[in-house]
Amino acid sequence: MERWFAILGSAFAFLAVALGAFGAHALRERLDPRDLEIFEVGVRYQMYHALALLAIAVLLGRWAGSLGVWAGWAFVLGILVFSGSLYLLVGTGARAWGAVTPLGGVAFLLGWVLLVAHLVRIP
Repeated sequence: MERWFAILGSAFAFLAVALGAFGAHALRERLDPRDLEIFEVGVRYQMYHALALLAIAVLLGRWAGSLGVWAGWAFVLGILVFSGSLYLLVGTGARAWGAVTPLGGVAFLLGWVLLVAHLVRIP
């Protein structure tokens, strides 16, 4: 699993940089400041959790365990749901996507709790 989390973390980090550049250069003149801020929050949380996935890949290489694996998948889900819903909200103008965003936030929180539990269980 550590290889998959390293691959996913790297890919999500690449996309965060690409989307951040796209937002800064292509969207700045097209979006109102509030929507640009929403987009940037999605990019920021995507990058934080992409880096967390890379950390989990390293940690699992040293201390394997199912709680660490579940933490990684929670971060993947959080990126897709939290950041993805913000991108859709801004890209489509459909504000209903904002109702989905907190579910991604819960996935992020669950991932951090699972990661702490994994680390506490290490002998």
